[in-house]
Amino acid sequence: MDFSWSDEQLAYKKAVIEFAQNQLNEDMIERDIAGELSRENWKKCAEFGIQGLPFPEAFGGAEADIMTSMLTMEGLGYGCKDNGLIFGINAQMWSVQMPILHFGTEEQKEKYLSGMISGDLIGAHGMTEPNTGSDAYNLKTRAERVDGGYVLTGTKTFVSNAPVSDLSIVFATVDPTRGMWGITAFLVETGTPGFRISRSIEKMGLRTSPMGELILEDCFVPEANRVGPEGAGARIFGNSMEWERACILASNLGTMERQLEESIQYARDRSQYGQPIGKYQSVANRIVDMKIRLETARMLLYKVAWLKKMNKPALMEAAMAKLYLSESFVASGLDAIRTFGGYGYTTEFEVERNLRDAIGGTLYSGTSDIQRNIIARLLGL
Repeated sequence: MDFSWSDEQLAYKKAVIEFAQNQLNEDMIERDIAGELSRENWKKCAEFGIQGLPFPEAFGGAEADIMTSMLTMEGLGYGCKDNGLIFGINAQMWSVQMPILHFGTEEQKEKYLSGMISGDLIGAHGMTEPNTGSDAYNLKTRAERVDGGYVLTGTKTFVSNAPVSDLSIVFATVDPTRGMWGITAFLVETGTPGFRISRSIEKMGLRTSPMGELILEDCFVPEANRVGPEGAGARIFGNSMEWERACILASNLGTMERQLEESIQYARDRSQYGQPIGKYQSVANRIVDMKIRLETARMLLYKVAWLKKMNKPALMEAAMAKLYLSESFVASGLDAIRTFGGYGYTTEFEVERNLRDAIGGTLYSGTSDIQRNIIARLLGL
């Protein structure tokens, strides 16, 4: 495995960092308190090329390989303090854009993929239901075959981007007796009769990434908006989850690196009892642990990117990376607060927000417990 980077890749990462630092961090504290997504910043990211990184040029993408895409997301996380914005963009790229690219028709790609890459459309992913979470395939949402298409009925919850979305990929079952093999994916445009979106769901962290419910009541969806054949929904979902688990946390590497640098600087500058607090072993050890977590997570994630670049299976490696990186981000967020002490607990120093944002990573795209289950199953247990 070769994780060395070309001068061109490193230059692009530097450009991403500078773009994020200069364009995306204004009024961050206020936007977090208000729970507001900056549509302007979303559009700026699209114009810079973020949403199109690994996608074909024919639809406005850059056709970057996954290693370059991963490195770019790492740079975005380092430069941009808005974890919610980055999370929302990643959620769209890997769980909406990628399924359309791999399973959609040419018409769907032209109509929807291009719009999401340009930033004109925002996409949402509707899988989780009020009574399903980790048991993802136990769906209650139904798709009844009718002349010209399907009628969808059901509710999806914890849907990232839902309150601001223009389009949702919704999973429903056409035949409950077939279990996961009856699940089918559909593209539903906001404004479609019988389809409505709830108010934003307030949450602990990632507050600038709005979350809501998708409610379908006898909602007609034309056959042209079905993604893939009937019964392919589980395969589509599994494919998008492997991409998402591999990529959605890449930006957290950059955030963890910035967090580490800020903690080191504070430990040097802050003095107690006549010396910098970094000279005290308890403080220095915490910072060392932050460094070890960062580098270990980085190697795990880079290995996943390398495997996918080589077209090799990465299900276990993606689960391991998702588990370790998400848990490490939480642990390092807590260590950063302890290093800053009382100041770290305040909103003004912008240290506590990373911990609140990090906790979501142990839940979305499969909880830490589910990642452990996946790994155990693949080990034959």
